Amino acid sequence: MSDPLNRSYYLATAHQWRPRADFEGALECDVAVIGGGFTGLSAALACAERGFSTILIERERIGFGASGRNGGQLIPGLRWTASEIEAQFGRERADALFDLCWRNNRVKVRIAKHGIDCDLKTGHLEAAWTPSDFDAMRREAEHLATRFGYQSEAVTKAEMPAHIASPLYHGGVYDACAGHFHPLNYAIGLAKAAEAAGVRILEGRRATSIATGNPGKLFLGEEAEVKAHYFINATDSWIGDLEPDLGRYTIPIMNYNIATAPLASADALLPSDAAVADSRFVLNYFRLSADKRLVFGGGERYSQTPPRDIAAFVRPFMAEVFPQIADAKIDYGWGGAVAVTMNRLPHIGRRGNMFFAHGFSGHGALVTTLAGELIAEAMAGTAERFDVLADLPARPFPGGKWLRRPLATLGLIYYALKDRIG
Repeated sequence: MSDPLNRSYYLATAHQWRPRADFEGALECDVAVIGGGFTGLSAALACAERGFSTILIERERIGFGASGRNGGQLIPGLRWTASEIEAQFGRERADALFDLCWRNNRVKVRIAKHGIDCDLKTGHLEAAWTPSDFDAMRREAEHLATRFGYQSEAVTKAEMPAHIASPLYHGGVYDACAGHFHPLNYAIGLAKAAEAAGVRILEGRRATSIATGNPGKLFLGEEAEVKAHYFINATDSWIGDLEPDLGRYTIPIMNYNIATAPLASADALLPSDAAVADSRFVLNYFRLSADKRLVFGGGERYSQTPPRDIAAFVRPFMAEVFPQIADAKIDYGWGGAVAVTMNRLPHIGRRGNMFFAHGFSGHGALVTTLAGELIAEAMAGTAERFDVLADLPARPFPGGKWLRRPLATLGLIYYALKDRIG
């Protein structure tokens, strides 16, 4: 299917991937995975490595959704700071979450293990939009160092030119354990590793319903079905299509990215080659690609209708940060939905023989791979680490089918306005 929102730099520079063959009739397996993004691919790969016969079904193509369209920023942790997590959940749970979500970089492990060529680079800078933001960042960096032994570097406003050629920011925190990559090529690399491990991948088939049981059935329209003992729903923004009640736990926020033409001034814009995300609620996030383009995400829309010209929509945000390239040629503009939960923490769990993981709230490039592997671990009989994430609090958005999105949108607009008035 042609998708006007996915005319992306990533798609234009993706490694070769041949669409996987269709089928009719019935198939049988131990595990049926629905969704060909990071969560589904890592779950399928990890299940196959544990000896489960596994089939992965993707409605479009591998990496079609947020996994193949995101900003490519690999930021350890969750949307909450470690301090917020400890204050809310206590010391013991904070330790367990920190070990999983900060120290346990499964993306780097998978890239190294399978030789995935995805332009992996080191370093991430969180940039402070206000002086008070920088004060909070510096306190958090000190807390990470003293409480967890996790080293990051507070960068004063005077030191920021070593990382970014923009006067907007009041300092930041640099994390050498973070980084950035080409997300679609990582997804394709996971898919190739999964196939090598024995996973059968079926693209272009839409899952319409699940009949749980042992075995249960996953229906793919009227002509085809997959019998399986376990199911993994890894459809994220589309989870409500299969499980309407799970869909109530997230709303989709439309986000847009651009990629400039290769820039002669690229190294001067971001001298440390770190990815950058700022501290605004509606944040800007940007990085350099392997071929010296600026990949820039900025602005959000709470309507599902995309701007007529994505490049024109994002350009003012880029020009605000980097006025020196305000008129740079933009080669690509694309967008997609980010599934956001009420509290910005992922919603992960199990219902009988069906596992699910969604709602990563724009902070999923690392934790999605982890979530998929923990699902496989729980399926094999060891659920202790899975339960650390599954026990995170979650509640559906209020308002029911018709008012859920308008009410959530009002809240998001309120926080966006706070950005503008400082």
